[in-house]
Amino acid sequence: MLEIAPSKQAATWLSSFAQALEAGDAAAVTHLFVEDCYWRDLLTFTWNIKTMEGQTAIREMLDATLATASPTAWQLSGEASSDEGTVEAWFTFETASAWGQGIMRLKDGRCRTLFTAMTDLKGFEERKGPARPLGVRHKADPNRETWSEARARETRDLGAGEQPYCLVIGGGQGGIMLGARLRQLGVPAIVIEKNARPGDSWRNRYRTLVLHDPVWYDHLPYIPFPENWPVFTPKDKMGDWLEMYTRVMELNYWVATKCVSASYDETEKVWTVVVDRVGRRITLKPKHIVFATGAYGPPRRIDLPGADAFQGELLHSSQYSSGEKFRGKKVAVVGSASSGHDVSVDLWESGAEVTMIQRSPTTVVKSDTLMEVGFEIFSEEALERGITTEKADMIVASTPFALVPQGQRALYEIIKARDAAFYDRLRASGFALDFGDDETGLLMKAYRTGSGYYIDVGASDLIIDGKIGVRGGVGIKALTPTGILFDDGTELAADAIIACTGYQSMNETVAAIVSRDVADKVGPCWGLGSGVKGDPGPWQGELRNMWKPTAQEALWFHGGNLALSRFYSKYVALQIKARMEGIETPVYGAPGR
Repeated sequence: MLEIAPSKQAATWLSSFAQALEAGDAAAVTHLFVEDCYWRDLLTFTWNIKTMEGQTAIREMLDATLATASPTAWQLSGEASSDEGTVEAWFTFETASAWGQGIMRLKDGRCRTLFTAMTDLKGFEERKGPARPLGVRHKADPNRETWSEARARETRDLGAGEQPYCLVIGGGQGGIMLGARLRQLGVPAIVIEKNARPGDSWRNRYRTLVLHDPVWYDHLPYIPFPENWPVFTPKDKMGDWLEMYTRVMELNYWVATKCVSASYDETEKVWTVVVDRVGRRITLKPKHIVFATGAYGPPRRIDLPGADAFQGELLHSSQYSSGEKFRGKKVAVVGSASSGHDVSVDLWESGAEVTMIQRSPTTVVKSDTLMEVGFEIFSEEALERGITTEKADMIVASTPFALVPQGQRALYEIIKARDAAFYDRLRASGFALDFGDDETGLLMKAYRTGSGYYIDVGASDLIIDGKIGVRGGVGIKALTPTGILFDDGTELAADAIIACTGYQSMNETVAAIVSRDVADKVGPCWGLGSGVKGDPGPWQGELRNMWKPTAQEALWFHGGNLALSRFYSKYVALQIKARMEGIETPVYGAPGR
């Protein structure tokens, strides 16, 4: 009896919730939530990616969206579970235009967090599983067109006689995954990539680069990595996988193509985009453009007085590919986050004398520790418990961003205790550590500022052992002809300086291609508005501008690590598909800046 009690409790709540929604009684719905409540919605009610915080926000959303959404058919899926008094249950439902699923978490019979997400558009479902295309007509036909002939025709015509409905600018992992999602939904799209081959955005990085996240976290949609794939993927292997993926998923993928300019006609509702394809200017007329130019925008180059006088080589990390030419030379690496560590290791392995210039404290987490305590639901053990990557994605997405710090703070208390001796040795080497302004660690830094952290895969031991030097606690005053002069009057000799100083916001790419005015209207990407330095405010409860409508009509941003790109590419594609098919998409919540 006790085992089925959570399911009974969830079923009772869901029935009351459904009845109140059917009656159009927003007040009754809000009474089913605790005061400190959250409802995160991916498109089903809001046609937005939005979190409503508190009863008032939920009621205002329902007042604006309930009549249009017309939600029905709420049903539990599977058995509910209970953990420390919190009942968790998964459910399905439908709206006037879509199918949906979600997760509820109840406390004392009322809802603390609700998550609703679109799975498919009614009448425009992905053709997969039992609905997969036949692939051939079983009859004789003198006008038969083979698969290869049809692909050749499509490749020839799209962008010439036929315009793409969507243009994806950037053909790295994000653009490729979005291209696959759009193709599965039947949206004519072209993905453009400046490099010569798909996957070159990985191949062209420094030679020792390996993904720091594990394979279970990094799958692409539709085609997961095989079971013998390494836990941590080398960059060139990742590049080859992406190249294979573009072919197998039949993407219309233009290599050696740069976007020169783009402008939007507010009357005609169409973009005019000029691209340079292998030296030839082509004008495209898509209805939507998506910037998928990476997690961030152009390189952030810091102003170093005396740079013109420096007689050595000065590079940004985006220009760095190998330490081989620095063998036997003294190299300063400015920056102590992920790229700074990785570049420093590559230089040391190549025989350079390396000194890392640490300008601010860094959050460091040992890879082995993070694997054991931080990726619990993305692991082989999770798969054995029935938690697939798709299910794990939903679990992560169902937690409102406002509640993530609490869990991360508790996680990092465990990590700090577990690896206390490691951290003591690292501090003793002169390396400055922190775990964020509020002790929430790496993940919150990634969401808030995208900087200031490193997953240790070997660099920290080199620092501890003195094989990579560290200079911190003092600012750079100027470069000299032979090195770096610090504010305290000391100097560091350097034959080369590698600036691992990160990247600007993605809207700076918009400024270069569309206009400064549009970039400013849209505002910066990423960040939560947490009040932490470098995190654009105000608080919105969601990552700024990512995967949802922006202040510029028909302009979208898509990107992030492999996991974020995998999950949210679906929702970008659904929004664009709905607009292509003329489905009403009233967006609740004006795009914020």
